[in-house]
Amino acid sequence: MKLNIKHITAKVFFIGMLLLCLMGTSCKKWLELKPEDGLIDQEYWRTKEQLKGAVMGCYASLLGGSTMPLAKYLFIWGELRGDMVTTGTDLGGEENVSALNNLRRDELYMLRTELSSNNSLINWEAVYITINYCNDVIENGPKVLDSDKTLTETQLKAYLSEAYALRGLMYFYLLRNFKEVPLKLEVTATDKAIKQQPKNTEQEIYTQIISDVTYASENAPVSYGSLAEDRGRITKFTAFTILADAYLWMEDYQNCLTACEQVIASGRYQLFPAGTIPANWYRDVFFDGNSVEGIFEFQFDNQKQNPFWDMFGASSREFKALDWIAEGDLFGVDFNNPNNRDIRGNGTSMNEATSGIAKYTNSRTNSTSFSHWFVYRYSDVLLMKAEALVWLNPGDVNNATKAIEIVDKLRFSRNALSNLASTSVEVPDPTAETQEISKYVFNERSREFAFEGKRWYDILRNAKRNNYQDEKILLDIVSAKALPSKQQTVINKFKDRRSHYLPIYFTELQTNKALVQNPFYQ
Repeated sequence: MKLNIKHITAKVFFIGMLLLCLMGTSCKKWLELKPEDGLIDQEYWRTKEQLKGAVMGCYASLLGGSTMPLAKYLFIWGELRGDMVTTGTDLGGEENVSALNNLRRDELYMLRTELSSNNSLINWEAVYITINYCNDVIENGPKVLDSDKTLTETQLKAYLSEAYALRGLMYFYLLRNFKEVPLKLEVTATDKAIKQQPKNTEQEIYTQIISDVTYASENAPVSYGSLAEDRGRITKFTAFTILADAYLWMEDYQNCLTACEQVIASGRYQLFPAGTIPANWYRDVFFDGNSVEGIFEFQFDNQKQNPFWDMFGASSREFKALDWIAEGDLFGVDFNNPNNRDIRGNGTSMNEATSGIAKYTNSRTNSTSFSHWFVYRYSDVLLMKAEALVWLNPGDVNNATKAIEIVDKLRFSRNALSNLASTSVEVPDPTAETQEISKYVFNERSREFAFEGKRWYDILRNAKRNNYQDEKILLDIVSAKALPSKQQTVINKFKDRRSHYLPIYFTELQTNKALVQNPFYQ
């Protein structure tokens, strides 16, 4: 993996100390820092302040990226292959795309699932940069215990927990998108130190994710003392949330439920009560961020802005909601009372009149674009629990009843509407087929997490369960989105299950000769 890293230790420290300053931590010695080239490894890993700065550098890397910011990659990977997003300037047909710039062309090709190893959007470099920062902390952090006697073993483990959990989360993103990737568990200090490394198996990556995040669940703090830090840093309950998600993908439903219950029982998160005004919910959860519903958020601010204005808010926006969402087939309609609406819908997630994605840009401008990126919210834990209950023992009426109740309570708190533009939301009977109850949970996730980079993962996870028992979910969605002239071609393509994962970017294959292209794209 080509990281283009020079003096990475110094860079981590520099970024980390900057983030500490932005978070209000004392930076009296800020001006005493040596230039980047003056910091060497022996001078660096000596104090607990340096250790904390390196950990903060891991978080700061989440706000950056490589060719594009990491958050933009995560949106693109999680949404463009789904059924909720299209390009801001929709060509609509099979027109010549040569007039588009390279980025817009790559976006269109991914939306149409016409992927090749030359598509810049499949570049995983931004993820591996964060992984490398985490590896640096994990490898070198324990040295501080010998040189700084004020650092306790418990404090060291807490700091390491943050790096372990972030590394596990990054590999979880890679696994869901590429299935098999190289497990890089050692720090790369310079470009010359990059090793030729083959891909690891899916099971090996799962094992590493569970190991990393379990360490964090055992050693991370319960709280850092403020909502902002508890939502912006890894806590014990952030780790349990990642574990729940990973176990859900592994179809290990009992462990998923156990992890969910740890988060729920903590009492540290809650849904806003029924009757909450949509504007208030949007302001507290999305505009301000770090709410009682948040679990883990990328902490953009006015000194480190996000990429979302150009993506969603500008007149030349890159992405918008598909028509079926703007027309009321996701959040519903009340023809008798237009003011009666799902608080997640018009004006919150999107704007019906323009199909604009509003979740990150409402009430903002180009100069105030610093909404957070939401990795996990409390409702995610609740709906993961519901999904695990459905599949823990298929046909179990008691579990099905509990799952339906979770969805119903969420819908009640969001003032969800039963009438959609062309159909209606029917609450399934607990004795119904397992797939019907599972679809009830699946559909609610589309409303709850609209445009939060989760839709493709929900589609793929539900389709591939039990050796692709519900493959039709995926085939119906990709065929409905395809150009009419290419529907059958798309269906045939996605029947080859290897196509459900991204190709490896061509520069990675050139740099790492031990890598082999993913099978579908060979």
